[in-house]
Amino acid sequence: MRICVYGASSSAIDPAYLGAGEALGREMARRGHSLVFGGGANGMMGAVARGMTAGGGEIVGIAPSFFNVDGVLYETCTELRYTETMRERKQLMEQCADAFVMTPGGVGTMEDFLEILTLRQLHRHMKPIAILNTRGYYDDLLRMFDTAIARDFMHAKNLRLFGTFDAPEALLDYLETAQGAPETSELKFF
Repeated sequence: MRICVYGASSSAIDPAYLGAGEALGREMARRGHSLVFGGGANGMMGAVARGMTAGGGEIVGIAPSFFNVDGVLYETCTELRYTETMRERKQLMEQCADAFVMTPGGVGTMEDFLEILTLRQLHRHMKPIAILNTRGYYDDLLRMFDTAIARDFMHAKNLRLFGTFDAPEALLDYLETAQGAPETSELKFF
């Protein structure tokens, strides 16, 4: 399975998060999965890629050509594809992936995740989606979803469009079995 992983590009984050990213990459490689990611050498992106390299896994980096400067891109990708824009990058990542994972990150990471979640809600794909919630990083986002449901901005059944996990092993088990995938007829658009 080709798994698209979204995550922070900052190296200033707590090493505990980077360790979780490397563990995810190692476990993906051990299970024979490939990584599709934004090509970054640092932060969560770099950590997952290092884990994949350590495990001998295939790594497909997809980055806009303006990122091709010293130290930005992961040099040990099996394949590195360039796009002209960030929008093209996101589209190519979506097309290449069989599943999606959001690891801890900032605005760009959450934007990528929310777009892929929205596309799933709108039935534009039925690929599994998961959150690696290391150290409860996304607890506040999950509470925001609960608020949206409580105030009728979102239907509770849409929470079944993704799984949330603390450990890479459980997350990959979920993706491999696509547990909790709702039937299309059960979903609501609001």
